[in-house]
Order: sequence, then structure tokens, then C-alpha cells
Amino acid sequence: MSRIGFVGFGEVNTPVEVVARKCAAAEAALRAEGLELLSVYPIADDEGETQIAHAVAELKREPFDALVVCVAGWIPAHAVIKVTEHYRHLPMVLWGLCGWYEGDRLVTTADQAGASGLRAAFEGLGYRFRYVYDVVGKPCKSGAVAAYCRAASAARELLHAKVGMAGYRDMNLYGTLYDGISLKQKTGVEIETFELLELQQRYDRIPEAEKRSVVEARMGRWHFLKPADEGTMMKAAGYYLAAAGIAGERGYSALSLKDVDGMKKLCGFPPAPVFMLLSEDGYPTIPENDSLGAVTQLMIRRLTGQLGGYLEFYEFFAHSVLAGVPDFIAADMIDGDAYTVLPATFGALSQGILNVSPVRTGTVTMCRLTCERGRYVMQMLLGEGKTPPKWEECGWEQPAPQLSALEIEIADVERFAERVACQHYIIAYGDQREPLRNLCRILDIEILEL
Repeated sequence: MSRIGFVGFGEVNTPVEVVARKCAAAEAALRAEGLELLSVYPIADDEGETQIAHAVAELKREPFDALVVCVAGWIPAHAVIKVTEHYRHLPMVLWGLCGWYEGDRLVTTADQAGASGLRAAFEGLGYRFRYVYDVVGKPCKSGAVAAYCRAASAARELLHAKVGMAGYRDMNLYGTLYDGISLKQKTGVEIETFELLELQQRYDRIPEAEKRSVVEARMGRWHFLKPADEGTMMKAAGYYLAAAGIAGERGYSALSLKDVDGMKKLCGFPPAPVFMLLSEDGYPTIPENDSLGAVTQLMIRRLTGQLGGYLEFYEFFAHSVLAGVPDFIAADMIDGDAYTVLPATFGALSQGILNVSPVRTGTVTMCRLTCERGRYVMQMLLGEGKTPPKWEECGWEQPAPQLSALEIEIADVERFAERVACQHYIIAYGDQREPLRNLCRILDIEILEL
């Protein structure tokens, strides 16, 4: 739950009971949105500034992720800024309330005079804030305020988040690279690498009984379209236990493994079932050392609670894209109660356990954090995910599997194709553009909506 500071202001000549009533209603609306508040109100510009001093002292009692500045009436700017200056390092919401009707007569406490008088001052002082104003006769905008506060909490959580990455730069790809210093400065996320040798050494020490337990209790719930080789199942369980052990000990929030030139080439094992088991544990996972893809997943996880699974592009059509995976999908993307899997071989690789689960359809947000000429940019677009036509990727043993995929209808395929940043994009269900906008504004990341 987000912990948020809440301060309510009204000028000393406005009836204090009116300011208190309006602030209390705004506070209750935010609590109904699920926020935990540390509240101080009403605060006025009294001559000795005792109320300002009281507010500053009260707010210091507990830490919080953002500060809601609730303007319930006219207030001289200096009275507000003497409080907010203590929290200029935090995201804020400048929330102007509104008047009300008594019969056919509008009664106002000049909320928007106070709030509009502060907006430019906040901007000039370099605050990171969102300006929200209520409208007479309409529902209050507590939802918009709460959404920004949740994004502030997500930004705070990212400051200490770590992505665990076995190996680096699979297949010598360019689109999966990152710069550690600038990424840490901009998002707070640390990408911590560990060697595949460590994964293998841990795998070698795992008792057969522990592997067997995973095979029976976890993989036994999957829907197998045909029986899998016993050795393949045990390998999957062993590598999963090794990876999960490393992640748990080091506090990783997401994981990526060197796939083609790592697990497949050096360990002789396609890691799709390892990713599936980690995903069931709640880890966002992505293959091929996709650094910024993993960071995007963390953002989605913190903002929405979804795992933010990846899909990659196979075909562009006139009004849609075919986006699928050659290995696995996130646990919360499957259309069903458990994974549907198929033992299969691709090219010269040894047999793997391929995820062929149908993918949930519906409205999706496709997004990806990118770095363009030294600037971090969040690309995002809305689409409608539909069941794809029958298709196959050339190279699989026949009969070729129907890979997990969506055909995603988007507004302008050509415009998207002109700016597409990588073969991997992160998928979140529903329209998640506003949460992403809020987070990117807080982190000072440019937004590109396609």
C-alpha cells in the first residue's frame, strides 16, 4: 500500500469548519482509493505561522512516497511553499478542490485561485508534480490523484530493485544492451550479472529428491500434449531450483538468462520451463539478456501488479502485428488454469519443453523502455489482442507447434514500424498508458505514444 502525505490548506479568513470539511472529504476519497495517508489539515496562513510549523512537525513523524497538496480555498503561496520546500525531493500532487451549489447559487472558497496561483511557482521551483483540479458538480478527481501517488510509490520501489541476469548480451544483440550508470541514475534499477557457471555449479549440487518434488508437485499440474522425456523434466527442475535460489538470496525482483548462446549452447538445455516456473513464483522473466525489457517489466509489475510478459514480433500486417514467443509466456498471460506444454525440438537443439498455451485476448498496452541517442524514452501504444491465425515458425520438428501468440490490432502499423525499438515488447492487459505516463513524468523519462 502507498503511504502518502496529505496537507490541506485554506486562508485564515475562510471559515475553518468549511476548509476542514472539504479537506476531510478529499482525504476520505483518497483512502477509498486504497491510499494510506499521513494527514495534516486545515493549515492557514496565521500570523505567527504556528499552523505551518505544526504541519512540518507532524509530517516528519513518518516517511511517505509523495505529498498531496490539497487546496480547499484561497491561500497565499508562501504559506504552502513553507511546507512543501521540506519535500521538494518527492513527487507531489497540487489538487485544487471546488465550490458547491446551494440551490441555484454557486458558493466558492476560491480553491482555483489558490491552486492556479501555486502551479507556476511549483514549476519554477523545479518540483515534480501533477496539477489536478476538481469541477463544480462533477465527481472529485481522487482517482487521478491516487494514480499519480501509486506511480510515486512505484518509483520509490524501483530505487532499490535489482534484476538478476545470467550472462550478458546473448547472440551479441544490440537492442538488449544498457548503460549501467545512466540506467541507475534515471530509474534506480540495478542490473546485477552472475555467471552461468554459478548456475551450473548450483544445479550440480541439487539433490535428486528436490528435483523430483518440483517435477511432481509443480510440473505435474501442467497440461502436456504428449509425454516429456524424464531427463528433460529433471533438468528443468534442477535449473529452476538453482536460479530461484540465487534470486531469493540476492533479492532479485526480475530475472533474465543468457538463452541461445548460453543455456542452449553451453548447457545443452532450452530454458523455457525454467522461465515458466520462475514466472509462477511471481518473477517477471525475459530471455536473451534483454536489459531494458526487464526494467520495463519491473515498471509494469510495480504499477499494475501484472508480470508484464514479453512478446516478440513475427509479422507485420496492414492493421495488426503477429506477436508471439518461441519458448514461454508469463503465468498471468495464459488463457486457462495451467500451462499447456509440448516437448519439441527446434533445429539442432536438444528436446525442450515448449509453452504452447493459448494467450488471453483483450485490450493490451505494448510498451518498452528504450535509449535513443542517450535519452531514455518510453514507447507505448494500445492494441486489441485477438486469437491469431494458424501459423508456424519454420524450423520446428513436424508437425510444427502452434506457438503462443496474439494478433494485435493497432491504430497505425506503419507509424509504429518506423519507430520500433526491439523485437521484444512488454505486454500489460488493459489501458495502462496513464500509469506509465505518471511514472515517466516522475522519473523524467520522455514518452512516445505510437
